[in-house]
Amino acid sequence: MSAAPTKLLLAAPRGYCAGVDRAVQTVERALELHGAPVYVRKEIVHNKHVVETLRAKGAIFIDELDDTVPEGAMTVFSAHGVSPMVHAEAERRQLRTIDATCPLVTKVHREAVKFAQDGYTIVLIGHDGHEEVEGTMGEAPDHIVLVETEADVDALELEDPSRVAYISQTTLSVDETKTIINRLRERFPQITGPRTDDICYATTNRQSAVKQMAPICDLVLVIGSQNSSNSNRLVQVSEELGTAAHLIDNAGQIDDTWLDGVETVGISSGASAPEELVQEVVEFFRARGTSDISEFEVMKEDVRFMLPKPIRVAMAAAESA
Repeated sequence: MSAAPTKLLLAAPRGYCAGVDRAVQTVERALELHGAPVYVRKEIVHNKHVVETLRAKGAIFIDELDDTVPEGAMTVFSAHGVSPMVHAEAERRQLRTIDATCPLVTKVHREAVKFAQDGYTIVLIGHDGHEEVEGTMGEAPDHIVLVETEADVDALELEDPSRVAYISQTTLSVDETKTIINRLRERFPQITGPRTDDICYATTNRQSAVKQMAPICDLVLVIGSQNSSNSNRLVQVSEELGTAAHLIDNAGQIDDTWLDGVETVGISSGASAPEELVQEVVEFFRARGTSDISEFEVMKEDVRFMLPKPIRVAMAAAESA
């Protein structure tokens, strides 16, 4: 067993954001109100532990609304959002649907529709293949082009450079996205964008906390799954500041060799990672003798989102029955 670090710092804010909390609760309430199975298109949020916990309760996760979903089945759309084609397919199959799309992702969808209606070519900053990007592009597929890097911006050839707008995935690196937006403005001086930043408050706040915590740490551990965009960005933020960082699903993935010569460990977690996983990591170190454990609070969050209307209606009906 390696020597334990002398100090643990717990980044705050960390973990669940309002959109994730709403999405997970949506599946839990759907199971309680309607019984199993409840079908969920894609992972409700990008976290292995959450998906496995909900699967054990009766959720069935599917990639697409194919014939494996019985006609009329209760189906939840994930927090990452879906395209109009998916909604249309669900209607054709007469599925009973609950849309758990994060309201901040819905905001980006509405921006895409509005810019397209106004005749703009839309540059979407995001990661190719990410579910959020696929859903957003589906809102106006003939009007949207995707860029991931400044090089992608340099390669853009647009029909009307005077009618260009940009939007972005909600879980990107704040600094990287600013750099890409600046490059877009250099290339297309008349470009327009959303009235408020598309990168969500939770992504921004968690990156800010790690940005301030990492310089006083020897190692940063980020709890989150490999397919979680915002969790990967937290690792990136730490590494860019020169502090070693690793993305782990749980305490069982901590490698003893990471701890050699380490005095202070910072811990954060992605917006889809439950707090119980953070506490398991804290207990891992406490069991090794680390006793100096403190919160590294950068700001408080008090954002809450209402549950989707079908859940609220069903809950009210159940209470009055």
